[in-house]
Amino acid sequence: MRPASMAAMPVARLTVSTAPASTIEAGALVVGIVPSPDGLRPVGADDNALASIGDHLGMLGLTGAVDETSRIPAPQGVAAASVLFVGLGRGTLTADGLRYAAGTAARALAGVEHVAYSLPTSAPTEVQAVLEGAALGGYRYVPATGPTPPSAPTTTVTLATAVEGAADAAAAATVTARAVTLVRDLVTTPPNELYPESFVERARAAIGDLPIDLQVWEAEQLEAGGFGGILGVGQGSARPPRLVALRYRADVGDRHLALVGKGITFDSGGLSLKPAPSMVGMKYDMTGAATVLATVIAAAELGIATRLTGWLCLAENMPSGAALRPNDVITIHGGQTVEVLNTDAEGRLVMADGLVAASEENPDAIIDVATLTGAARVALGERYAGVMGDAEVIDRVRAAADETGELVWPMPLPPELRPLLKTDVATIANAKPGNTAAGMLLAGVFLREFVGRRGTGDDAPSIPWAHLDIAGPANNATAPFGYTPKGASGVMVRLLIRVAEAFSAKE
Repeated sequence: MRPASMAAMPVARLTVSTAPASTIEAGALVVGIVPSPDGLRPVGADDNALASIGDHLGMLGLTGAVDETSRIPAPQGVAAASVLFVGLGRGTLTADGLRYAAGTAARALAGVEHVAYSLPTSAPTEVQAVLEGAALGGYRYVPATGPTPPSAPTTTVTLATAVEGAADAAAAATVTARAVTLVRDLVTTPPNELYPESFVERARAAIGDLPIDLQVWEAEQLEAGGFGGILGVGQGSARPPRLVALRYRADVGDRHLALVGKGITFDSGGLSLKPAPSMVGMKYDMTGAATVLATVIAAAELGIATRLTGWLCLAENMPSGAALRPNDVITIHGGQTVEVLNTDAEGRLVMADGLVAASEENPDAIIDVATLTGAARVALGERYAGVMGDAEVIDRVRAAADETGELVWPMPLPPELRPLLKTDVATIANAKPGNTAAGMLLAGVFLREFVGRRGTGDDAPSIPWAHLDIAGPANNATAPFGYTPKGASGVMVRLLIRVAEAFSAKE
């Protein structure tokens, strides 16, 4: 097996310093600027040497707007070689605004080995935000072979701050930045190098010595366990599918959160073949599984007191003489049958197996994450993820989104959509060909059928569940912005880490 390519660039070393910002020796010092009635003024400049810079900002033609940067040689009294001004915009400055500005600055300083930051921080959350933005904005994918990025990576980031607990915030930022970077690296890896088997090996290597138990179902075990969704989607490929369970704190009596991730390492559409332009980029269809993997790893590194189980549903959806046909009927793990009317609606098939398997362990809640539908992009654009499911889990997701700056929008799961998936030959159909309305919601309605109950009776309540459709924001096809590069974004990792942290609280 050819080894999957690895990004050679690690996350920058994230540090904090109580020394005056002007005394930090670095290749560049980042100073935030905001508009005021008296003109531009620097913020976060904690000594006279930096405050005096504000007298010259007008000559640079800056407005202080978000996304604006300008770099000058450092004036006398500043130890750094240069100063980069970054606009913070008008209005109340939030942690996410700081994260965004730090990422914007990091992108502008590609090639600078050591970058210092003088941005206003008054709490550990803001310290963590600045350092996350700096690390994520400086991301570069380095393939194992072929051209390397034209500029060297930033290796050290130093934030000037007097906030108590800043060192712990820097350590947390390092973990979250590594987790997002892992997702970006996996999603960017070419699909001839990342497929179900090699994904498992990448997961094993990323876990290393962390206290995470890894269980793998290969094709034979999948068949024995009746995982017809994963097997069915993967049967058209020469590369067999896999199901992976990652168990953190499995033997501890904590509250139990299960995460299920879609891991289609390449999606051709199967026999319902995608048009050629639509097939380009379909290596990103495993983002959900990568997100779950990174979240569980981060939870273990942070020592979060939540029992966490991650399910990675891995398959390659290819056309061949062995591929699923429209009108085939498959049996999902647990016994429900599905008539496959569209082989390009494959993600929900592998996720059905994962949801049933997750439900069998009776967790306190389930969250699934998937690049599931193009309809999500039509409805919500390229930056918002749709969240559907039960109110109590949606509320957790929205609270975490508010705290992390991730963008989600709640969507309904109308019961009147369920009849669209009726079929005479199976429990449910996987799609309604020809129906163009509410595609994102219809996929959510399908998934809900496979979420288990707490108990055996028909009136037993369902396990609380939420579905995140990240088809839009998972891949940034346009210009980079803030701490988000062009390409794989790594969205929802920080949100899910925060959900796990909050889930550990006694309630």
